[in-house]
Amino acid sequence: MHSCHGPDNLPRAFAGAAVLLLAAAGPAVAAGPGPPAAAGATVAAAPSSPAPADRTDPRTATATLDIPAIGVRDLRVVPYEGTTDDRPGTRVQDRGVAASPYGGRGGAGPGEKGNYLVTAHRIKAGGPLRDLPSLDEGDSVFVTADGTVHEYRITETRKTSFRSERSLAEQRADVPGSPGEKPKRPMITISTCATPEDDAAGNHWRDGNDNPEHRIDKIGVLVGSEPS
Repeated sequence: MHSCHGPDNLPRAFAGAAVLLLAAAGPAVAAGPGPPAAAGATVAAAPSSPAPADRTDPRTATATLDIPAIGVRDLRVVPYEGTTDDRPGTRVQDRGVAASPYGGRGGAGPGEKGNYLVTAHRIKAGGPLRDLPSLDEGDSVFVTADGTVHEYRITETRKTSFRSERSLAEQRADVPGSPGEKPKRPMITISTCATPEDDAAGNHWRDGNDNPEHRIDKIGVLVGSEPS
């Protein structure tokens, strides 16, 4: 994703002559890069590489996000093990890309049954989701991963409070808004900060990662998938 220079590359007659000449020269002849192969020896084949896994965990797939209605195009979505807007996730977002948590406290992968969680900054790092609040019900969101384009359609808007464990559990649930409910279809939650709204209301609370209290979440359901 070499070439050899020893006697093994010569035709058989020349290789045999080379062995006889070396034997006649005796111990005074300087040794080459390695000992010559014994006559009649079989060269062992190099071990083959292990076969690749049949499939990777779809939650770990780097994806791209397109939201035509608000001008988002080819926004990279980087997976990480954790939960929404924790310290590792904030570091990802600080690079100007989106973050998608997976693992015990994270979400599903692109196109998977469950809640595919995507977060990105609205104000900092170029503000890739600056216009997310204007995304309407019925608008399409496209996620491309592993050669497949998944289309989600926005169905509702939710607000999450970082000062409420219940609210956070609802955001991160397999079925958004319904912790403990078993998912029946693939869904998406696209989340960004409500910093302008909180500041306008006089709410300047911040957590240890400088997140404001509230997040604006757009929820969607998968309506189709096809090869990219």
